[in-house]
Amino acid sequence: MTERPDTHSKLIGYLLWIFGFLGSHRFYYGKPVTGTIWFFTLGLLFIGWIIDLFLIPAMDREADLRFREGEVSYNIGWILLTFLGVFGIHRMYMGKWITGIIYLFTGGLFLIGVLYDFWTLNNQISIRNEERRFG
Repeated sequence: MTERPDTHSKLIGYLLWIFGFLGSHRFYYGKPVTGTIWFFTLGLLFIGWIIDLFLIPAMDREADLRFREGEVSYNIGWILLTFLGVFGIHRMYMGKWITGIIYLFTGGLFLIGVLYDFWTLNNQISIRNEERRFG
């Protein structure tokens, strides 16, 4: 039996869960629709947020199976996006220097780009890791 890659960390998931009433942990585990719902309803009025405390291990396993490991770390990418997203540091980390600099001077393209990245960062990293793997 092959060992599955550990693309996402439970520790980072729980760290983001602290801000989970805004949905950040759900975005991290590749669930942008429910992440958006959590954002606009404060974690379904904090009830869903508390339930997620127990659901994080399952979300972590699912994310590990779904996304590709590689040179670009999901954990670092998500920490950079969550705390420094408006400065584009996460984009520079992935090698997207031009858009990173644009984010730096425009506040993450006026926060719309940061929202887009919350929805798509896992897929962006998977694509980047696939490109680097196959050249």
